Amino acid sequence: MANWQDVEEAVALLPGTEPSTAYGQRAWRVRKKLLVWERPLRKADRDALGPGAPSGAIVGLPTEDADEANDLITAFPDVFFTTPHFDGYAAVLTRLDALPLGLLQHLVRAAWLRSAPKALVKGFVAEGR
Repeated sequence: MANWQDVEEAVALLPGTEPSTAYGQRAWRVRKKLLVWERPLRKADRDALGPGAPSGAIVGLPTEDADEANDLITAFPDVFFTTPHFDGYAAVLTRLDALPLGLLQHLVRAAWLRSAPKALVKGFVAEGR
């Protein structure tokens, strides 16, 4: 299962990325676009989720669209979830300590492929990475 070092390593494999912050929390970006960010649960989140609200590190990950977010939540309910704040958006919340490393790497790479400048993506893909 993943940890913060795994997140840093997954992002570091991708050109043009940099550590950043989002709302005072750690985040990683490519050209100002979020790839992954720390998203602690707020009181409203905990109230909405009830007694089953997860504890531990929570990570936000962009998805292609809201359907992909829903598909991830349905396929991996012990890993992914949403809150009313994120309902209907192209993003999913993740229990970092439940996230398989390979899935983390896949989702970060997919977000990078959607968000990085096209020339950067083209060169990266041409190198066979």
